[in-house]
Amino acid sequence: MIQHTLVRILLAPLALLYGLGVSLRNWFYKIGLLKSVGFSVPVIAVGNLSVGGSGKSPHIEYLVRFLSEYLEVGTLSRGYGRKSRGYLEILPDMQASDAGDEPLQFKKKFPRIVVSVGESRSLAIPRMLMYHPELKVILLDDAFQHLAVKPGLNILLTPYDRPFTRDYLLPAGRLREWRNAYERADVVVVSKCPPELAAADAQRMREEIRPLAHQQLFFSTYRYGNPFYIFNPGYTVDISSDWSVLLICAIAGTDYLLRYLDEVATGVQVLEYEDHHFFSNYDIANLKQVFDRLDAPRKMILTTEKDAMRLYMHKDFIVRHQLPIFVLPIQVEFLFQEGDKFEDLLKTYLLNFRA
Repeated sequence: MIQHTLVRILLAPLALLYGLGVSLRNWFYKIGLLKSVGFSVPVIAVGNLSVGGSGKSPHIEYLVRFLSEYLEVGTLSRGYGRKSRGYLEILPDMQASDAGDEPLQFKKKFPRIVVSVGESRSLAIPRMLMYHPELKVILLDDAFQHLAVKPGLNILLTPYDRPFTRDYLLPAGRLREWRNAYERADVVVVSKCPPELAAADAQRMREEIRPLAHQQLFFSTYRYGNPFYIFNPGYTVDISSDWSVLLICAIAGTDYLLRYLDEVATGVQVLEYEDHHFFSNYDIANLKQVFDRLDAPRKMILTTEKDAMRLYMHKDFIVRHQLPIFVLPIQVEFLFQEGDKFEDLLKTYLLNFRA
């Protein structure tokens, strides 16, 4: 703890310079020197103040599940880590290296919706609407800092175990903006909460965040399903039945996942990489060696849905060596029975939307 504090103090001057740059950019948008563009369809942005690990993708999927029952939905991401450039509409048979892992995940799970990527959302949205005039709502993934687009509804996520109120600007901390940037949000969701979060603890978090009069605050958690075989979603196993797990993952913030696995699995060993890491041939060969050495009567390799998108690129090796790689599905659930309240908020926004 003392070491972390010392490092933060040493990095404080750099964080201040970074913060001044962010403030200047935001001020340019505020005075109109840089323009924010609005669109004729509802645009819902989901993002965070920190670098990764807040659960944006599962919350986007929650929105897709709910909204696609009533409307034609499209999602737009930057496509972090992809090798392609410019605007690209994602197809289910693409590789993560071209599509980006999260957009490819959206398209595989929801093949009926339009999934696109583009570095400039303000240029990508018109192309989405030109190719798909039937779209009635567009979801922007990781767009809280993308001020070039003016969303109709701005949803800010902040993880329960590391809310923005206790974090610091890069590089001293993980914040992309000053803490007061949360004021731009219409909705604040405290994500990755303990499933049995007490009302008193939620109230303390509410008092810490201090939502403004125009903001609504919600608390969400993850519900994990039974893992399914990576190349056959219909084949599932019960992870709680005396399985030893070798977890391979390259996501930001694994603490929440590891807490869950420690509760349900017999033993957990982890191969952890940086967020969005593209697994090399060496990584996959090493995975096989570590798994072969794992001494347990029932053992599996487990990964996340996002990581599975990058593991698909090694299908031939995985199948040839019969590696039992299973994918752990997750869904977002709102606590305190406020899912209906959150969905009513979405309905109200869409019904009252005016271009």
